[in-house]
Amino acid sequence: MSRTLAVARMQLINKWTYIGWPLTILAASFLMSLAIFALIPVTEGKNGGGSQAPLWYFLVLGIQSMTLVFPFSQGLSISRRAFYLGTLGLFSLIAVGMTVLYMLGGVIERATNGWGVDGYFFNIPWVTDGPWYSTAAFFFVLMMFMFIIGFWFATIFKRWGTTGTLVSTLGTTVALIGAAALTTFLQGWGHVGGWFAQQTPLSISGWAALLCVILAAGSYTTLRRATP
Repeated sequence: MSRTLAVARMQLINKWTYIGWPLTILAASFLMSLAIFALIPVTEGKNGGGSQAPLWYFLVLGIQSMTLVFPFSQGLSISRRAFYLGTLGLFSLIAVGMTVLYMLGGVIERATNGWGVDGYFFNIPWVTDGPWYSTAAFFFVLMMFMFIIGFWFATIFKRWGTTGTLVSTLGTTVALIGAAALTTFLQGWGHVGGWFAQQTPLSISGWAALLCVILAAGSYTTLRRATP
């Protein structure tokens, strides 16, 4: 446990990476969205997609947490298991903190009628229409999902280098295209659309959480053989 906590503190040596930049991106995206909302001369509710901006950074953060700190941790004789648990545990806390910010922003947004300009940044149609715990689960799982994807691709790079990363990226792309082509051939898009139409933010969070567990297990398996 002490080694796991040491990894978390090690990752936080540069606090801008884990805390500063996510908050900066969120604040910048919010202010720009608010300015755009104020310029739109309508009194109806205005929604934007700016709240997703930090999520894309979490993908990069997953890559950075592996490529920048993992070699240093191995130089200090920290086990791969401690590095993995410390890094994933730290980001889980950060995801919780960001989720709380999103939820509080949504409460203030509704109380002020869209910040006084009928603009809704944190309240996203469909996502925030249900109970609060459904919204919180959706935001938290989505953040974890983005981070784990970045982390796993970084472990692939450390394990098999540029060739392995290229092959895995192309393989994932081909698999997705193949699935889309098969669905088209079987005329199954109607069933796919019907299935998604029946889902709620909470059920989507559950499926995404299951995928996170699979990706997390795969990233740890890859990390056990990765070299600094």
